[in-house]
Amino acid sequence: YDGELICADSRTVYKGMDVGTAKPTSNDQKQVRHHLLDVVEPDEPFTAAQFKELAQKAIVDITSRGKLPIMVGGTGLYADALIFDYQFGDTADPTRRHELQAMTVEELQQLCLEEGYSLPLNLKNKRHLVRAVEMGGLMNQKKKLRPNTLVVAITTDRDVLKSRVTKRAHDMITEGVLDEVKKLGQKYGWESEAMTGNIYRIMRPVVEGILPLE
Repeated sequence: YDGELICADSRTVYKGMDVGTAKPTSNDQKQVRHHLLDVVEPDEPFTAAQFKELAQKAIVDITSRGKLPIMVGGTGLYADALIFDYQFGDTADPTRRHELQAMTVEELQQLCLEEGYSLPLNLKNKRHLVRAVEMGGLMNQKKKLRPNTLVVAITTDRDVLKSRVTKRAHDMITEGVLDEVKKLGQKYGWESEAMTGNIYRIMRPVVEGILPLE
């Protein structure tokens, strides 16, 4: 289809997070141009609002050259923010965010109820709760698909998925994910947002000798 890819993934935007995110390889990227990979360092903040802005610029760039933009991934909020034109509130105050992140999920839920804020759909997700408080309640998103957009979903048999997940786990270990996790943890710290990604969170106790690799 003579297209170029826009990667809607909240972890492949980070530089150096390659094996643990199954980031497209250099050979993959030679075959077709990829956008929004390696955007920021792992200790830099990056939001869905920033993704939306950069993705919109990528679409203008791709279409201006007569190519087809194909968004793939990844992170549902990133994809929805673009195709449903989500509106976002102001940038969070770092001090206030630090205070909210120190609270438990139950405390954040109670704060939302006390202040009359609507609870997020995933009311056990701490990040969603923090953002709901910061914004004074969640914005009502229209969920109206942007023009000239086709959404394609792929479904696979559960047993096939399980075998692929198992293979991916073994492949990541073979390709050096433990070294990657160790270097990133030492360089950027374990508390950065980037390091909360599934693989990095799971592999931390392995790197620290708490959990066996098996």
